[in-house]
Amino acid sequence: MYAQRMANRSSFYQSVSHYFKRAAKYSKQPKGILEQVAACNATYRMRFPVKCDDGTIKVVEAFRAEHSYHRLPTKGGIRFSKYVNLDETVALASLMTYKCALVGVPFGGAKGGVRIDPTTASEGFRERVTRRYTAELIRKNFIGPDIDVPAPDYGTGEKEMGWIVDTYKNIRMNEPNIYACVTGKPLAMQGIPGRTQATGLGVYYGIRSACDDSASMKKLGLPTGMSGKRVIVQGLGKVGYYSAHFCINDGKALVVGVAEKEGGIYAADGLDLEALMKHRAETGSILNFPGAENIEDRGAVLEYPCDILIPAALENQITGDNAARIKAKIIAEGANGPVDSAGEKILLERGILMLPDLFLNAGGVTVSYFEWLKNRAGVSFDRMTSRHEELTKREMIRSFEQLAGKTMPEADLQSLIEGPDEERLVISALEQTMARAYREISEFTKRRDLPDMRTAAFLLAIERVADSYGHHGIFP
Repeated sequence: MYAQRMANRSSFYQSVSHYFKRAAKYSKQPKGILEQVAACNATYRMRFPVKCDDGTIKVVEAFRAEHSYHRLPTKGGIRFSKYVNLDETVALASLMTYKCALVGVPFGGAKGGVRIDPTTASEGFRERVTRRYTAELIRKNFIGPDIDVPAPDYGTGEKEMGWIVDTYKNIRMNEPNIYACVTGKPLAMQGIPGRTQATGLGVYYGIRSACDDSASMKKLGLPTGMSGKRVIVQGLGKVGYYSAHFCINDGKALVVGVAEKEGGIYAADGLDLEALMKHRAETGSILNFPGAENIEDRGAVLEYPCDILIPAALENQITGDNAARIKAKIIAEGANGPVDSAGEKILLERGILMLPDLFLNAGGVTVSYFEWLKNRAGVSFDRMTSRHEELTKREMIRSFEQLAGKTMPEADLQSLIEGPDEERLVISALEQTMARAYREISEFTKRRDLPDMRTAAFLLAIERVADSYGHHGIFP
């Protein structure tokens, strides 16, 4: 059943198109501009040979879609999955366009996909695939600091991004800003602190903003704030793990259920996340975790009692088939497209609050933007700000000391004036971005009398992309 659902990914493209058309009905933009906003500007479908570990040759199929050139460069992750196809890649690229517009990141949307199974492929094979894919993108001018900037996605991470930048800099060695050709890199290769947890942390900040909205919580019959709320997480990759981690440690919520590919677990009194991760590392599975109930059908975990459900795995996990059985009052879309249009209709009719992916998982691209800026500038953000702030604070405190006639101990003085490091700057900017986006979507929903947050988020993004086309005089 799962394999069949994953193989039929065209429905994801149809869902994105459905959401776009539904929101566009509320727009006053000319039809032609709306058609341009929806259109994918360019796609590249490639096949290339890669040597396997045993010496045989495998032909790998891969894709890259650049959805919108209203802002450059385009930006979007690279997904390694045996189910990836062109329709899915285009759908994800379009979501990136709208996501960037929604949170104020000045990129067009893009996405890449490579049809391999990263869970069974060796590291050597993945490296050869990644480097060849990069070379193919360079050949067709589908990558570059000012052209198209990839990032990690499902099945990829820092290691793959490191292989990409290494390949790029050895082919385009005389170009400036080489390290800005990709984001999500290791710190040793001019990555940025905070990128690894960025998407999951952004999910947490988005959920927290909603839970702090007293009017929304009153409608759901829930108390304001995150403390004590019960959470179920689907997927314990980077997004799912960090979402759960911050919900527990910062929000004081309880994670009561987890679903993974091998099955699911549930404990009404809450799970110890770090102990669970240790158990999984030792046994290779989340099952048989002490104090938790094993659930053979991983999809069934989504239907267990909770306040907040975070689907943080793949597309189409909540559909018309299971939406009526969901017990959560808040669906927080940590993944791209985890709820299809039929499922969403049922959830909204039941009064469930939907926090759409378009908004909620924008943390990754937000911090990727900071990394890209850092690489373009050639200097970290803390170096540009911290020393100046330290000197300013020191002068201010010395002035107060003179007025008071007392001197502060040097140790206390240093602790007080020390400027923020780069990670603190990045996390603070991410927190501000997510909180502002939630307020804008909420206010836009009320101002335009829109039926739900997803329609509002899509419409707000559509209007911003359309305005960009008009203001830049793109059309002859």
